[in-house]
Amino acid sequence: MASDHPGNPGGNPGGNPGGNPGGNPEVRRFVVYGAGAIGGVLGARLHAAGHEVVLIARGAHLAAIRADGLRVESPDGTQTLPIPAVSGPDEVDWRPGDVVLLAMKSTDTDAAVRALAAVADPATPVVCVQNGVANEPTVLRHFAHVYGVHVMFPATHLTPGVVQAQSAPVTGILDLGRYPHGVDETAERIAAAFRSATFACEPRPDIMRGKYVKLLGNLGNAVDALCGRSGDGDGENPQEIVERLRAEGSAVLEAAGIEFMSFAEDRARRGDLIQVRPVNGRSRTGSSSWQSLARSTGAIEADHLNGEIVLLGRLHGVPTPANELVRRLANQAARAGDPPGSLRVADFWKLLAAAEPAEPGTSEDAVLPTS
Repeated sequence: MASDHPGNPGGNPGGNPGGNPGGNPEVRRFVVYGAGAIGGVLGARLHAAGHEVVLIARGAHLAAIRADGLRVESPDGTQTLPIPAVSGPDEVDWRPGDVVLLAMKSTDTDAAVRALAAVADPATPVVCVQNGVANEPTVLRHFAHVYGVHVMFPATHLTPGVVQAQSAPVTGILDLGRYPHGVDETAERIAAAFRSATFACEPRPDIMRGKYVKLLGNLGNAVDALCGRSGDGDGENPQEIVERLRAEGSAVLEAAGIEFMSFAEDRARRGDLIQVRPVNGRSRTGSSSWQSLARSTGAIEADHLNGEIVLLGRLHGVPTPANELVRRLANQAARAGDPPGSLRVADFWKLLAAAEPAEPGTSEDAVLPTS
């Protein structure tokens, strides 16, 4: 059952690590590592459904959760939940039956998994509730039981101690399966827990097909952050950039021989389950990358989204100039602290035209026009 008290649930980093020794499929507690938009809402929904949950958060967000609980805002109302929260995996009292839900940005996965591997049993199931396709192989270096999730889950985190679930009554779709393929009893039990907590979830033996189409969908996240959704007001449409990025991405995946779900199949799975509605009278602001710029985090996930396509393109001889440009511009904006919507759509196309002939040797920092 869920704990009634916020704060540190106790820790014993030097004690006997928990996890699921021998692959025991029992699921007793969810350790949500990265309690931002996705992790915070998911942890809150599981807690509200009666599951035991521990959140791993940091900074002002952690302090707010410990002081006042986690505030969850949704189209159907607001609740504040007293969920235990700690600053790192070394503060968790690891037990048999623990399941880790990774929900940080992909840029933070490697360091997070190293910290996790130092204290958790290597048989602990680790579920990558994350965008991108690089997280699962990173985790598999340290843990034997790794699960991928095809995340269809509109959520926002902009204020410490507050997360927003923006779809109701179904909060999101979290189909999952073992990495690299398969379904086991642990996957079935995690899926059942997700379904009990207002999520649609189907165990899928070919989960990476879904994750790769989600990767193609997420190639536009940086455009949403850089240009905004309405463009520059000159009749230019940011969607045309997104279409170029996805065309490059599809060509790369096909050249690499990577199977991916079609957009039509993805849309059919979503159906009318995701119902994005205003929260507190306001519509959703933007993607996770938009939120990174809005919060001035100093980092953005483009290296593991657009950068994944760039990497595969270079490995398989497929040019990806638009994805490379978006990757560099997004990183530049994050480092500079630029707010969302700082790039004009017309300027992107000018930069792309200048960069295309020399894409393999472009420098790390693109220089934006002053106009």
